[in-house]
Amino acid sequence: MSLATTFEWRWRPRAEAPPAQAAVAWGTAARALHARLRLLEPEQQAGLSATASRELLVVVGEGGALPWVDGIAYAAPCAEAPGLWLPTLEAPDLPADLIARSLQRHHPGRQPLLLWARPEAVLPLDRLMPLSPALLARIEAHWAGGAA
Repeated sequence: MSLATTFEWRWRPRAEAPPAQAAVAWGTAARALHARLRLLEPEQQAGLSATASRELLVVVGEGGALPWVDGIAYAAPCAEAPGLWLPTLEAPDLPADLIARSLQRHHPGRQPLLLWARPEAVLPLDRLMPLSPALLARIEAHWAGGAA
C-alpha cells in the first residue's frame, strides 16, 4: 500500500489489540450507528464526540461508552506515534512514527489522523464535535443532501 506515503507497506494483524477509543462505520453500518446514537440518553451521549462524511461516521470516546452495531470497527491512538490513530485489529508493517510523519506532510495542520485499511483512507479527526441531537440532525441532513 502507498496511501499518502512515498514508500510501500502492508497491513498486518496486531498481536494484541489496544483498547478501542473510536467506533468507525462506513455505508450501511454508518447509518445503523447513527440510528443507535439517536437512541442514547443525553447522559450516554456525554463524553462522546463524532465526525462524519458522506459514507462514514466516527464516534470517539471511552471504550465502554462506544456503541456497537453490525459492521462497525474500532480504532485507537497509536502509542508509538502521537497524532496517529489506527484500527485496533491491524497495524502497518513499518514503524508507525515513519508512517505518521509521511501522512503529516500530506495533511499539514490536520491532527490527529486516522489511517484506515478498508476502504483505504486517511481521515482527519480534528473536527470532532460533542455528540448531541443537533449534531446527529446535521449529519442526517448532510447524508440526505442538505446543508451540513
